[in-house]
Amino acid sequence: MLQDATPPNVASEKAIVETIKRSQQEVEQLVTHTKAKLDQFLNQLNQIVLDKPQQTKLALSCILAGGHLLLQDLPGMGKTTMAESLAKLSGLSYRRVQFTSDMLPSDILGLSIFNPEKQEFEFREGPIFTQVLLADEINRTSPKTQSALLEAMEENQVSQDGVTRTLPQPFFVIATQNPINQSGTYPLPESQLDRFLMCLSLGFPSAQAEREILLGQDRRSMLKAVEALLNTQSLKDYRQLVNDIYLSEPVLDYLQHLVEQTRTGQHTGLSTRGLLALKRAAQAYALVEGRAFVIPEDIQAVFVAVADHRLGVKGIGGADSPAHQILRQVPVIS
Repeated sequence: MLQDATPPNVASEKAIVETIKRSQQEVEQLVTHTKAKLDQFLNQLNQIVLDKPQQTKLALSCILAGGHLLLQDLPGMGKTTMAESLAKLSGLSYRRVQFTSDMLPSDILGLSIFNPEKQEFEFREGPIFTQVLLADEINRTSPKTQSALLEAMEENQVSQDGVTRTLPQPFFVIATQNPINQSGTYPLPESQLDRFLMCLSLGFPSAQAEREILLGQDRRSMLKAVEALLNTQSLKDYRQLVNDIYLSEPVLDYLQHLVEQTRTGQHTGLSTRGLLALKRAAQAYALVEGRAFVIPEDIQAVFVAVADHRLGVKGIGGADSPAHQILRQVPVIS
């Protein structure tokens, strides 16, 4: 007599599917709840950094993705103001370092000083021991000092005097740099550029925004009144939520096709680390947009910021930069 029963393996598969569905529903609920907070963050940031909604959205995505941010533009374009605004709104401890040509690695990392009372050396922490390091005009210091940040940016730790010290978490660098054709600048090496998840340029504000700056309150005064909207725990939670943003197979195909295109012709080519950076940036951008899944438009929105500085673009890339060309060449997979 045949028994009308569901085979054990089929039943287990159904249970797994139901678990996945419940998990996806939870993610969608968390994304909806998070969207309101992130919108508030962007509204505050856009009141200080005027007329740059896309750049501020990308900058927030970079932070949520756990990456480091490089702001590149002419002096006086609001790079430092944006960096400080991001740090204050994030509610994290931060320190600002003005990079100069005579700066030494120990000025950033710290050094051991002999204590005559205890008859021993004591390590004095440098400004890098913070959650947000504002590296102002990073390309005005020597390559030796620039390279002092490599270990910290990749492994969230500092090795000094044979001792490895963990940095506060979360840790990220927001650096500004002037165009390399200006006097007194040292180009960042490719290995260090690759540590930055995104590179953004603010550009000149519109006439209307510039008039508002002329007639309105000083940006520095506004910065003093900024109150934190996030904190260490909420930022960690949001970063974890980024990991749960779903990527479908067609979207992953599109992602890989874009990276494969960077490895053809005269392009330097994105590494596997660059591919992973692009994936995580797209997930974070989807979260900022209030979605629990990535669509091709998310990848397109972050691609230039993630790819151009890794493809050997010197200075500020325009509409004909390698990343823009690749976006036009690779068809969107639907």
